[in-house]
Amino acid sequence: MSLAIDGNILPHAAILAPMSGVTDWPFRRAVRRCGGGLVVTEMIASAAVLRDVKSEMRKLRTEAIAEAPLSIQLAGWEPPVMAEAAKICTDLGASFIDINMGCPAKKVTGKLSGSALMRDPHLAGAIMAAVVDAVDVSVTLKMRLGWDDDSLNAPQLANMAENAGIKMLAIHGRTRCQMYNGAADWAKIADVVAAVDIPVVANGDITCLDTVQKAVEQSGAAGVMIGRGAQGRPWLLAQAGDFLSGQAVRPTPSIGMRHHLMRAHLDDMLSHYGASAMRLARKHIAWYAHGLPGAAELRDIANNNTDAAMVFAAVDQFFEALDPSDVAA
Repeated sequence: MSLAIDGNILPHAAILAPMSGVTDWPFRRAVRRCGGGLVVTEMIASAAVLRDVKSEMRKLRTEAIAEAPLSIQLAGWEPPVMAEAAKICTDLGASFIDINMGCPAKKVTGKLSGSALMRDPHLAGAIMAAVVDAVDVSVTLKMRLGWDDDSLNAPQLANMAENAGIKMLAIHGRTRCQMYNGAADWAKIADVVAAVDIPVVANGDITCLDTVQKAVEQSGAAGVMIGRGAQGRPWLLAQAGDFLSGQAVRPTPSIGMRHHLMRAHLDDMLSHYGASAMRLARKHIAWYAHGLPGAAELRDIANNNTDAAMVFAAVDQFFEALDPSDVAA
């Protein structure tokens, strides 16, 4: 299985999902270091891009061309603002622009952004058309099955998106009202696949190669988008890509390689964030160490220190104490 967006052939059919507070430049670098393909930025507020708000522009502080293929995801509710922000992101070197119609967070939906747009097809369509018309790169869209079980309108919105010029869809197999509760319903994504001719990728609860296979089989999707499953395991994207391509799946990194990958990720965080890096790295340290002996002690040190030298020393000691047989998939 291979995946192309409007003729642009991707390295493989496994895509890194956008995750607020997670898929920053250091995390995307970690995924790429392991063989990942298309990566998507954190959700970026379109209005803040126009205002040059520091917190949002830090998310774009990257050489997007060097990261290619890179998709920059935008959220917003005003078509002209979304269009102008898309132009700025394209000028920065984005390979693709992604429209967020899937975020379920109240602070996003309360402003009629994210998955709230699924309740307003007219506005959603206006945003799609404005963004597509504003840029020369391909535009994609991420959404859920619907707002709730009584309004599973993803197939209708998908058809609207295709007619507006959207070139790929990513569908999370839950409704907005489910948030992240229950299980993703990959079979319902099949209704979206049947409604359009553009590629559809499945998202939600894809955490291992077994769930990659089941998600594709049940949805008929052209690929997968992996989010939380890659936390602490940035190599999963490459493994999923190998699996979907019918190639031999590269092995899970050894303890020594996992140590190297984690240190490289933390180094990137330190250079990207400066003094706040070790505080922001706490969740990543916990994810990398999850399930391994001594993880609780490492988390305790990381959660109570902001000194990079102390945290790095603790990470080194943690891995040096491990036996290679302790590695988990």
